This record gives sequence, structure tokens and C-alpha cells, in this order.
Amino acid sequence: MEIERYLLTIVKEHLIPGKVNLIFGARRVGKTYLLRELVRQLPYRPLWLEGEDSDTQQLLAQRSIAGYGRLIGDTELLLIDEAQAVPAIGKVLKLLVDQLPHLRIIVTGSSAFDLLNLSGEPLTGRAFFHQLYPVAQCELLPYENALQTRQQLDERLVLGSYPELFSLTTTAQRERYLRELVNTYLLKDIMAFEGIRQAGKVQDLLRLIAFQVGKEVSLEELGKQLQLSKNTVERYLDLFTKVFILQKVGGFSRNLRKEVTKTSRWYFLDNGIRNALIADLRPLSIRADVGELWENYLVAERLKTLQAQQRWVECYFWRTYDQQEIDWVEVENGQIRAYEFKWSADRVRQPKAFATAYPDAPFALINRDNYLSFIS
Repeated sequence: MEIERYLLTIVKEHLIPGKVNLIFGARRVGKTYLLRELVRQLPYRPLWLEGEDSDTQQLLAQRSIAGYGRLIGDTELLLIDEAQAVPAIGKVLKLLVDQLPHLRIIVTGSSAFDLLNLSGEPLTGRAFFHQLYPVAQCELLPYENALQTRQQLDERLVLGSYPELFSLTTTAQRERYLRELVNTYLLKDIMAFEGIRQAGKVQDLLRLIAFQVGKEVSLEELGKQLQLSKNTVERYLDLFTKVFILQKVGGFSRNLRKEVTKTSRWYFLDNGIRNALIADLRPLSIRADVGELWENYLVAERLKTLQAQQRWVECYFWRTYDQQEIDWVEVENGQIRAYEFKWSADRVRQPKAFATAYPDAPFALINRDNYLSFIS
């Protein structure tokens, strides 16, 4: 099944001469497919380069205006897939933009993308940044009715929504794909970063985070369990966000001294990756972690929805030291909104401290009955 990705529309809106569109995302989320669709739908003469191809690397590494001119020719749209493999790609792109201002440029980068090289000084003011997630529920709405969506929910909480899963016909095939994805691509990309040599520690840290979804994480405690320094744990966690495995969510505070702000919660950007890491792909009906899976799913899908709607929203959790808490708080243009995630509850009371401190902030329960309006 070919699914229309919402990022197609967003990239096309930002595709203007003299600018680079950078599409980031983990391997296998559909970046190459997105490029093919852009080529098919756009009227511009394209040139497609593979960043991992040695000839491409040598041609671009010369950084010669005359050489680039011969390479580009009458091209109107330049596409570079897996551009992180091209040495000094940020400087290459800066030169192309500055010297060939008529050119529209789109590049993709996998989870091993050199973010600092690309998003730093070389492309300041010259680029638009986009993140491609696994398939969003809002992207599936045209392909299934309400009954089908409801029937698929349990499986999506367990297996996630990587694009290739939708072309596999059995649960066994999907489970095997996820295991191979984690072991072949995800962990390999992590280890490709300079200074990462402890594969076992990396896997163990990810597993520990997987068992603490929706809970605040103590870097000191994680370090003790893994025999790593706090700084090393912090560095690894930062890396996991840069390779698009985890999303960090901080604590919200505006008024109260007793609000928790110094710790963070971590969520996986795909439930299937989380479950494959802990080797637990059992059906939802026999699991004890349904609440954690539900919360993680809603967070990941909400992030996709906000991007699809092109909204700039700050996202937090909220908790006080006396254990009053709210799962999800959003701040958009100064407006605060609060949400509590429950798999089965039909009613939840708003914490008194939050209602007192933020009387103008609406509060809502998100459960199986109303979640689609929250994520699509």
C-alpha cells in the first residue's frame, strides 16, 4: 500500500530557488520514497545523486564552481539521497546555493546524519528543516474507515507504523522485520557515531529507557545501573534524539516553586522500535504495559500531527513534588493546554494545583473514545 505522506505537501510549499530543503529521519521511514514522489509530482528537470555513491562523493568533494556547473547543466531540481555520506556536505550545499541561485535543492539524511555540519553556520538562512516520522495515523485516514482504524489500534500500539509493515501480510513477518530493523539499521547507525564503542551499554540504556516510558529518568541512577558516568549517559541520550529514536520532554513550570523542572521524560518515536528493543512483541491483550504503550503512542502521533499542521508548539509534562501530575502540556502562542492520557478511564479529575496555578488552561482526558481528534 502506497501512503501519501503529508511531508510531500510541506516540502513542495517550501521548495523555492536558492533554498535547501533538508529531510531528516531514521532509516526505513520512507525518505527515498518521498524523493521519488517529489520527482514524479514536480514539473522541474531533476538530477538525482546518491550520497553513498563514491563517484558522487568525488564530484561534490571538489567544490569547484565550474565543475558544479557542468554537473548541474540545465537541472532545475537537485536531489541528494543519504547526503550525510558526502564529506563537508554543509559547505557543498552552501556553495551550490550561493553560486547557482536558480536551483531548487532537496537532500535527505538518515539517522547517522551530521546534524551539526548541516544545520550550523554553513546553511544559516539558506535551509528549511523537516523531520520524516514513521507513518502517521492522520496519513492513514484516507485508506481506512473508522471501524478499520479501531480494529488496527491494538496492533499499532505493539508493532508501530514503519512504512514497510503495511506491505507485509502476517504478524510473524512484521515481527521479524522489526527485529531486523533494530539490529541491522538502528543500532548500526548509533555505533557509526565517533566515540561510541560500547554497543552493549547502548542497548542496555535503550532498554532501561523503554521500561521507563512516561516516567522521569534519573541520569545518576541510570549511570549506576550501567556503570557509566552521568555525562556519558547524558551524551548517549542526546545521541538517541539525534538518531530519531527518542523524544525528550521536559517539565513545565510558570508559577509554582514545587513544580518539577529539572528532570525529563523520554518517549520512543515508534512503539514497534520500543517493543523490539525489549524483545516483547506479544499482543496487547496479554501485556501489563498497556498504559505505557498508550501514552507513548499518543505522544508520537501528536508530534506528527503538530508537524503536519505546521504548528509551533512547546510540549511538556507537569508534576509537583507532592506527586500531582499531568501527562502532556502544550504551549502555543501563550495558550496553555493540558491533557491526561488514559487507556480505559472515562473521567479524570484535573489536579487542583494545576487548576489553581493555570485557571485559563483547558484540561482534557484523551482515551480510546476521543483520541483520533487529538492525533489527526
